[in-house]
Amino acid sequence: MKTDDKGKNNIDFSQGLQCPIPKSDYDRVLLAHGGGGTLSHQLISKMFFSHFDNELLNEQHDSAIFNIEKGRLAFTTDSYVVQPIFFPGGDIGELAVNGTVNDLTAAGAHPLYISVGFIIEEGFLIEELWQIVQSIKRTADRAGVKIVTGDTKVVDKGKGDKIFINTSGIGKIKEGISISPKRCKPGDKIIINGKIAEHGITIMSAREGLEFDSPVKSDTAPMNKLFEQIEKFGNDIHVMRDPTRGGIASALNEIAETAGVGIFIEEEKIPISGEVDAACEILGLDPLYIANEGKMLFIVSPEIADEVLSIIRNDALGKDAEIIGTVTDEDPGTVIMKTSIGSSRVVDMISGEQLPRIC
Repeated sequence: MKTDDKGKNNIDFSQGLQCPIPKSDYDRVLLAHGGGGTLSHQLISKMFFSHFDNELLNEQHDSAIFNIEKGRLAFTTDSYVVQPIFFPGGDIGELAVNGTVNDLTAAGAHPLYISVGFIIEEGFLIEELWQIVQSIKRTADRAGVKIVTGDTKVVDKGKGDKIFINTSGIGKIKEGISISPKRCKPGDKIIINGKIAEHGITIMSAREGLEFDSPVKSDTAPMNKLFEQIEKFGNDIHVMRDPTRGGIASALNEIAETAGVGIFIEEEKIPISGEVDAACEILGLDPLYIANEGKMLFIVSPEIADEVLSIIRNDALGKDAEIIGTVTDEDPGTVIMKTSIGSSRVVDMISGEQLPRIC
């Protein structure tokens, strides 16, 4: 990432383009690209169809049509408006795919298909759009999902902010899997697969031009392959939740309230990097409330907790995993944390949004 004289982030795309940009008479997106005519057709066929190529998308129906075996499906949708759209460790395209994959995974589903809708501001650089398209493709391949349908709209210059992305995803749930916050029960152990607050602090740093001795980058990553490694434990996996906006504090409060249980966590057990911890202290932020994009909370039966932790730690995305707490029958609907100095405090639900436009 480069920085100009005004401190704004400029991206050098020369190292990131896997394929040449599709030939076009335009270097920026025009309103006509969203008008449904020739330019729309050219943009969609050259930019999207050519790169997301698969048998379902190539049918070019208004909807993707596919067969499924008998079973249960999970369906999710989300929109991504992160600013800046390119940041250390990722970009809006990668974030959109991983976010959708992780929402499906948190329901115990195997992600299969994703739709992608683009809302693009007039004047957006074609080169930057191509960078995002390639990132979406690369991330989808990593997660093992297919982009099977989508939509493109262009809005007047000044009526948007470069690009927004909407995604929806469908996944299949195998027999013997029942993931729900209502299944959380006293005695269950709470595991997180790594260091918290990295995404939120990365976005804050990119916006404010903050620099650290060791680079801080987003943790955005797909969690489905990690789940596949512990799926064999079936009904002993009670709850999974990706702690995005509002961080682990809000996620655990939601679970405690839904299940009518208490949750006890230990501050010293919660993994966090020194750089992120220092940044939070300087900025006056509580890392418990800061967004994560490559983390998953696993709430499991105590009998399997140590084995699950060992399996997760053997994966690159879980090498810093820890058991951070326990579900209790005390103080239903409340999260209590034992602090590093030995006292206890209530960890409330976040009030408002610490960092807007985080995802």
